[in-house]
Amino acid sequence: MLSSTADNLYWLARYMERADFLARAIEASRRLAALPKAYGGEDTEWQSVLLSSGAAAAFENTGKPATEANVVEFLTFSRDNPSSIRNCLECARTNARAVRTALTVEMWEAINGAYLELKAMEARRGAYSSDELGRFLEFVKQTSLTYDGGAYRTMLRNDAYWFSRVGLFIERADNTARLLDVKYHVLLPEKELVGGSLDYFQWSAILRAVSAHTAYHWVYRTSMKPWLVADLLILRPEMPRSLISCYESIVRNLDNLARAHGRQGAAQRQARGVYGKLETLTMESVFQGGLHEFIQGFISENNRLGALISEQYLF
Repeated sequence: MLSSTADNLYWLARYMERADFLARAIEASRRLAALPKAYGGEDTEWQSVLLSSGAAAAFENTGKPATEANVVEFLTFSRDNPSSIRNCLECARTNARAVRTALTVEMWEAINGAYLELKAMEARRGAYSSDELGRFLEFVKQTSLTYDGGAYRTMLRNDAYWFSRVGLFIERADNTARLLDVKYHVLLPEKELVGGSLDYFQWSAILRAVSAHTAYHWVYRTSMKPWLVADLLILRPEMPRSLISCYESIVRNLDNLARAHGRQGAAQRQARGVYGKLETLTMESVFQGGLHEFIQGFISENNRLGALISEQYLF
């Protein structure tokens, strides 16, 4: 496979996953913003979604206050935000067009159809009502599910599939880590201790952002506790968006690439190293060392893996 094709497939998957995450993060912030002030924490919902999406610095450059209308516009349709949903879907389609022959009909139709619908929405939109925004976010999530389902059910298990999966799970791991870190520290009131009690509604909104609300109650069968939320999103392999589950999939797909190319490399070693650390990790050690410090270290290691993949496969 040409390195340019691998690069397109890798980033195509990342952009689709990023758009899905942004839609989920906005939904979570809308739920938190709708809560009574007694439940809503410190009025930081919209600042937190900017931080978790990595768009805080770019938004600050606009000079606008972090209100719901301004943040939603910046994260959905803003052309000035490289990671807005609009730009993610446009970049995904650009990458898809470059590797059209490597995609199945179902994958191409999911992306191209979503892009055309997005352009129509952009042309006719005014100020979004709450219901219209909800329908738009649902459309983005459904697009991601349709594309991902098409990839899983119709692609040959070869280089194209493996590069696509690696991109998806690196992006998903990064998103989960950022969401957990930012929400834990930005939404946690200053009078609360990390690991202490926090309102049920806040943590419910966070778990719903990663489709884990029901899963939490199946696994723990208890009320919402911050340290158990962290455990679910970091160390539970049965949770599809947990860090360890993402890295289990990354290692498997990178090993498939290594077997196909006849050699291991720095990317495989880095992925196995991170996965090995997660396998032996306990929540006690995470909190003893500091959750924020652990997640920042993880994000750095995850970014390093992305760089090593680019170097090894000449993206």
